[in-house]
Amino acid sequence: MITIIDYGLGNIRAFVNVYDRLNIKTKVAKNIKDLEGVNKIILPGVGHFDYAMQSLENSGMKERINDLVLNEKTPVIGICVGMQMMSNRSDEGKLSGLGWIDGEVKLFDESKINYKTKLPHMGWNDIEPVKDNKLLDGLNTNSRFYFLHSYYFRCNDKSNIIAETIYGEKFASAVYKDNIYGIQFHPEKSHSAGIRLLKNFAEL
Repeated sequence: MITIIDYGLGNIRAFVNVYDRLNIKTKVAKNIKDLEGVNKIILPGVGHFDYAMQSLENSGMKERINDLVLNEKTPVIGICVGMQMMSNRSDEGKLSGLGWIDGEVKLFDESKINYKTKLPHMGWNDIEPVKDNKLLDGLNTNSRFYFLHSYYFRCNDKSNIIAETIYGEKFASAVYKDNIYGIQFHPEKSHSAGIRLLKNFAEL
């Protein structure tokens, strides 16, 4: 059972629809009681870092999710701001992140971006896998995903990076540590490549 965390941010219905088409069971968690029987977690997110962190805190689920991920080693994938929340902190706000993967969230350097419209990084882009990982099975540099962000995850330990993307400069578009995965792009909006990635996560 894949549990999608609904703390008021992210396109929850889109994830449910993808897994319905794959005939994979999901449930949506809106409170701590909904976290019973969890074996995989999706942590979506959009918008401002501090607002996302505060919304997760206000949901009453943060402590239990921490326990599931860090102590019970439940596989989790953070998406967009959900990935950024896994960091120690963000330049976008003042609140601490979850600290699941050692790193900081940084604002893109606009001087390195050779496009008229610089930020946000919005639209389709490639990912380049930099190491083998089951999350990326069947995906390669021809796989394109939908991005929408102005900040990126900078890993302090480069071994946590499993895929990179170029937007002005290379940045980590997918990260991994033990049972924890993070992706900067939106698989739920990325057609066949996104469906494949979500299927891969379900099969971990």
